[in-house]
Amino acid sequence: MASESCFVCERSVRIAGGIGDLWNFAFESTQGMTLELTDGSEFFLCFECMESLPDDHEPTADDVADLRARTEPVEEDGDHFWHWG
Repeated sequence: MASESCFVCERSVRIAGGIGDLWNFAFESTQGMTLELTDGSEFFLCFECMESLPDDHEPTADDVADLRARTEPVEEDGDHFWHWG
């Protein structure tokens, strides 16, 4: 199992696939992805934070920075791979 921290909320989310999933037969889905924005910046975001980006224009690094500034970091609760619940 692989995981990566969301740039906005800082929660560790699951990245499906890879050799670790082959051996333990984990079938959970990916919970985030790296976005390459039109201004050339790249960020790994969980799906929940992605949905909070503006939808009236192409998001930029400034939009991600604004979202991060108004988002409280998620406290780890021992359930490292589920952002919601």
